Amino acid sequence: MQDAHDLGLVIAAGVSIIVLETYDEPRALGLLMRVARQRDTALYQWTITDGLKRAGFGLQVEEPNKYAEPGELLDQLKKRAEPGIYALCDIHPWLGEDHPTQVRQLKDIALRNNNGAVTLVLVSHRFKLPEELARLSARFEVSLPNKAQIMKVVKDEAKNWAKENGSTRVKTDNETLEQLVSGLRGLSYGEVRRLARSAIVDDGAITEADLPEINQAKFRLMDMDGVLTFDYSGEQLDKVGGMENLKEWLTKRQSVFTGSVKGLDAPKGILLLGVQGGGKSLAAKAIAGAWSVPLLKLDMGALYNKFYGETERNLRESLSLAEKMSPCVLWLDEIEKGLGGDDNDSGTAGRVLGTLLTWMAERKDGVFMVATSNDISRLPPELVRKGRFDELFFVDLPNADARQVIFSIHLNNRELDVEQFSIAELVAASEGFSGAEIEQAIVSGLYSALARNTDVTTELLLDEIISTSPLSVVMAGRIAQLRDWAQQRNVVIA
Repeated sequence: MQDAHDLGLVIAAGVSIIVLETYDEPRALGLLMRVARQRDTALYQWTITDGLKRAGFGLQVEEPNKYAEPGELLDQLKKRAEPGIYALCDIHPWLGEDHPTQVRQLKDIALRNNNGAVTLVLVSHRFKLPEELARLSARFEVSLPNKAQIMKVVKDEAKNWAKENGSTRVKTDNETLEQLVSGLRGLSYGEVRRLARSAIVDDGAITEADLPEINQAKFRLMDMDGVLTFDYSGEQLDKVGGMENLKEWLTKRQSVFTGSVKGLDAPKGILLLGVQGGGKSLAAKAIAGAWSVPLLKLDMGALYNKFYGETERNLRESLSLAEKMSPCVLWLDEIEKGLGGDDNDSGTAGRVLGTLLTWMAERKDGVFMVATSNDISRLPPELVRKGRFDELFFVDLPNADARQVIFSIHLNNRELDVEQFSIAELVAASEGFSGAEIEQAIVSGLYSALARNTDVTTELLLDEIISTSPLSVVMAGRIAQLRDWAQQRNVVIA
């Protein structure tokens, strides 16, 4: 096992404090037991609830709650510790600024045991050591299961369920099984086992219907406190009116991104530029729905934190989470709001841009980035230069054919019979309308019909359209600038 070998090398180097961050404590303890046996040394485990115990075939209790208090434990380890490996589980609350005594005790232990006889392994889901201890320690990360290992866990859970329920096998197909395994990447063994079993227990099968629930459960395990959100809409491309060039581009690349076709460079991302209400957000949602992968929305505004360096850390953690959720679509909505910056932001926008560009250049396959923007003038040129995105698409106001589709979609969504309306008249009257403005005209028509106690008619919708001033009129100059920018740079019309 590679983890045991690597951890053994760290201990052999004489490092007295090792920080081991993981949510899978049982696996971490199993790894430490393996290393202890290889080194022919003892393993001890400490928790605030059980105190200090020696680990063997089961934990050997010599005295209940012995050294349960952190200060008492560290004093014992400082003065009379037996040689061995000590796994201190969740001791991090007692190593902060409010506990200087325990911090000093831990430092004394590290300074007195630089020969490797006593090794303290601090096990927790997240651990930030005080600065005075950081250089006396090393960090070790338990590797996550790869695709083959995840497949084995899923098959083991399927066999266990079949045995428990007197069944011959769990029903599934190869494609769905591959999608499940792909969706479980980035989780620990324990989490993989738990989610795999949850997909099986309700009906004894792994079906396509289980995949969205697994993706949602996986995201909840990796909660980012509002910076990164999981979109549950599951929109499809047939719900997007127009954008035929974009749809064709995505269809050509779907099999490569999902892994059905090997040997080609996987698509990395696109930038959707256009007027407000043109359907950019809907398109981002529909890409994830069409490719049957999770959609993660990165709130650029929520990234920002008043403390120096925290904004960049939020972005790095968000991007790292997106990689763990892969394959997925990462949607950066109105990206200019997070990268525009000004003279009063202490250079934060520049550092955020640098972090994002570095990730875009170095990221692995599996995360398809969709950035949307209403104002290209606020985007730094480094971001929109050739090669950053696979393609830049300009989402213009819908033409007549697209408006006809948009009217049909929104009328059907509200259970209105399209055949009862003169779509040709509505399309002609809505010249210069965005998709959002067309939808709002239909919504307003429904309210007007309710107030008049009558049915929605073509005439009523025409009244709503005529009374609306679309963005193409209100913001004619801005739209002309966007079109000119896209035309000069040969940006593909979506």
